Formats: sequence, structure tokens, C-alpha cells
Amino acid sequence: MKAKDFEQQFDEGVDITAALDLSNAKRVLQTQKRVNVDFPTWMVESFDREVGKRQSIMKVWLAERLEKVALAHPSSETKR
Repeated sequence: MKAKDFEQQFDEGVDITAALDLSNAKRVLQTQKRVNVDFPTWMVESFDREVGKRQSIMKVWLAERLEKVALAHPSSETKR
């Protein structure tokens, strides 16, 4: 498919995923890096009471907070 046709279909809202080779697709800025964070015991216990998957909820909460900060201060946004 020519780029012009691809762009036209995309702009028209046509599902163009069949025309893509996603075998080597990567999510930009989504590589992971392991970090260690020490939390007070009361905080860890609260996480455990609220949710079963501590790591998942921490990631979600941190991402939400970082998005709020970035929206409030767009000039101070750092690379993610």
C-alpha cells in the first residue's frame, strides 16, 4: 500500500492495522528499569489491605500523579 493511500485510510478512520508489520513494534519510552524504594511498614500494610497486587497499583498511582504534575507544569516535564 502506498503511503498516500495509507494516510488517507487512517484519516478516514479505517482500521489500518492489517497493513502494519507489528512483529518488531516497540512501545516508545516504555522500557523498564528496576528501582528499589523503601516504604514505611504502615504504607506497605495499607497497600496490601487495599489491593492484592501491590506493584501494579503503585505503578498506576505513580503514573497518574506524574501525568497530573506534567499537565500542571508542562515546561518542567522531564523525559520518560
